[in-house]
Amino acid sequence: MADTPIKMPQLGESVTEGTVDKWLKQEGDYIKRDEPLVEVVTDKVNAEIPSPFEGRLVQIAVREGTTVPIGTVLAQMEVAGAAPEAQVAAEQAQPQQPRDADLSTAAAQATAEATVVESAGGPSGAAAAATPTAAPADSDGVARARFSPAVRRLAEEHRLDPSFIQGSGLGGRVTRDDVLAHVAKQAGEPTSTGPTAAEPQAPAARTEPLQPAPPEAGTPAAAGEAPEELVRISAMRRSIAEHMTRSLATSPHAWTLQEIDMTELVRYREAEKSGFAQRNGTPLTYLPFVIQVLGDALHEFPLLNSSWTDDGILLKRYINVGLAVAIPDGLIVPVIHNADRLGFSDLARAAGDLVQRARSRQLRPEDVQGGTFTLNNTGPTGSVASQPILNQPQAAILTTESIVKRPVIIGEGIAVRHMMNMCLSFDHRVIDGKLAGDFLGLIKSRLEGWTPAAIRI
Repeated sequence: MADTPIKMPQLGESVTEGTVDKWLKQEGDYIKRDEPLVEVVTDKVNAEIPSPFEGRLVQIAVREGTTVPIGTVLAQMEVAGAAPEAQVAAEQAQPQQPRDADLSTAAAQATAEATVVESAGGPSGAAAAATPTAAPADSDGVARARFSPAVRRLAEEHRLDPSFIQGSGLGGRVTRDDVLAHVAKQAGEPTSTGPTAAEPQAPAARTEPLQPAPPEAGTPAAAGEAPEELVRISAMRRSIAEHMTRSLATSPHAWTLQEIDMTELVRYREAEKSGFAQRNGTPLTYLPFVIQVLGDALHEFPLLNSSWTDDGILLKRYINVGLAVAIPDGLIVPVIHNADRLGFSDLARAAGDLVQRARSRQLRPEDVQGGTFTLNNTGPTGSVASQPILNQPQAAILTTESIVKRPVIIGEGIAVRHMMNMCLSFDHRVIDGKLAGDFLGLIKSRLEGWTPAAIRI
């Protein structure tokens, strides 16, 4: 028997860290090879990680909700018959830990890197979560645990100094749960309570307890029920929040809208959807129609399929369309690679497969990589106009809204037509309003003039 480490895997080409969202097994459980072991969340994917070995889980090294760098040991498994050579190789592959004498320098570098990454709009917390070891003691002899930017922001919201909070994470690292527990503890203590040896208090000006707000007049809280509730933020929701905030801070957003007469396309779909589903084994939605037209438009307007870089505008000669899919606890964007090269039926099957696997949490890391343009469909929610946020580093994102019947002036008369709005958000560093309008105008003309002959099989 030998203990073999289970490490945080690389879940994407540009992913530097991952968050342990939920352990699916407990210490002492016997686990078969490829049996789901842990749920991990990154800024690109939410995935179940299977066990690479068969054996007994002897130690869980990283708690739920903790963000760690790629390659960090998450757990130890007791694997029968593990060769000593394999164990040595596993240890050599493990990230090297700094010696005690180098801890101070390593911690300072991690803090500096975190500041640089945040200011450059990179993944927040990537460097701050670097090595899960305790920080050195300060001049007062108080062990100051390192903390991520997310934890620091939460502490600032509650007017706390996180360096005065005792951490329960690896190596004394302060987690979100530690901050929330500290807030709850202080809210229940008299203000005159002095600091304890285990948890020193910060200066009074920075540790003012959060006071629960009284219920509004006419809406008293039920007996025994708190007037407020703090809901735990999942790792996926936190990743979405950081990604969206970073996008708005990175790109100057602008948006435009055009309305499209979808009547002929609606009639065709209604007539063909039953037979299409029987022939192809997937429902006929509006997505493949839009994706085919979108692929043609991106070929004619390549700046919409690009990214801004410090060295210039990077044009993508391939078209990988991301589909924004709502799931119960957030949003994920799986990608149809080389969408412009697929036939209509293949597009319908690919879109249906990605949506289904996204909702059942069965996406693979490669399913969420390499997108060059994102298509969002808010129609099912009843939305008729919206301003989507760019999926960095892409230069544009298109939203299809609800198709609604309403009276429209056609020539000298009025007719009831199936109308849909399309909204385009774009990076104003790359794209100007006229270019965006021309791009949408081409999509509008292609969809309004659509005929069955336009289908590429």
